[in-house]
Amino acid sequence: MTPAFDHEKLHVYQEAIRFVIWANGVLESLPKTAAVHSQLDRAATSIPLNIAEGNGKFTAPDRCRFFDIARGSALECAACLDVLLAKKLISSAEAGKEMLARIVAMLVGLIRSTSDVRMHEVSGSYDATCGQSGVD
Repeated sequence: MTPAFDHEKLHVYQEAIRFVIWANGVLESLPKTAAVHSQLDRAATSIPLNIAEGNGKFTAPDRCRFFDIARGSALECAACLDVLLAKKLISSAEAGKEMLARIVAMLVGLIRSTSDVRMHEVSGSYDATCGQSGVD
């Protein structure tokens, strides 16, 4: 299927959709009464939705805000997986956490490349003397 919208072309969006599919498998094995069930479902869904909405914004601050919300949702998903492991409701979260780590890294990259207030390293030579005169 050919992407119809720009956000569908983003690797981070595609990875977020893969995580939603993976998380759905986890959710199917959990009782719906577990508080973390609803939390994981909402946080996982929030990642691609905020990526799509952020990508559609015209100003850099608006884009960054939604990408940052998506990043926060990805971190929330990681915490949900930790809770599920601690409660012994799942036996492994490795695959999900690997996807989330990639998503967070890509979102940080998008935020840095979009933000006009990001840090830049100034190129130039470094003073090996650290400001000392070199006289003992």
